[in-house]
Amino acid sequence: MKEYNDVYTTPGAFSWNELSCPDPKKATEFYGTLFGWRFDTMNLGQGDYHVIKVGDAAVGGVCAPMQPGAPAMWGAYVTVESCDATVEKAKGLGANLLAGPFDIPGVGRMAVIQDPQGAVLQVINYFPRPE
Repeated sequence: MKEYNDVYTTPGAFSWNELSCPDPKKATEFYGTLFGWRFDTMNLGQGDYHVIKVGDAAVGGVCAPMQPGAPAMWGAYVTVESCDATVEKAKGLGANLLAGPFDIPGVGRMAVIQDPQGAVLQVINYFPRPE
């Protein structure tokens, strides 16, 4: 099964897209119908996470917001070699750290940064994938 591709290991590549919204079930029904996406649902201990599948490839996810009352939004992830080093470099360039760095068990280490103009972006270095 094609679970991962080179984009996960290519620093600088947009590698994941995530929808945070108040009603993930309704969102998966909408986007599944609209685009033909399939979803694999898993519980990460803080609620269900719905992995977006295009064919056999996992390309993103849908979940409830980390902060109650947060607006629905799509977030993009960029692969980096080191989450911690990227955060320090970003801060040196004037970015604000909004969350992290922290580990997502079985996935990678991530952080949320805000660039000097206010745009928010997630950075992640993925843990090695099992062969």
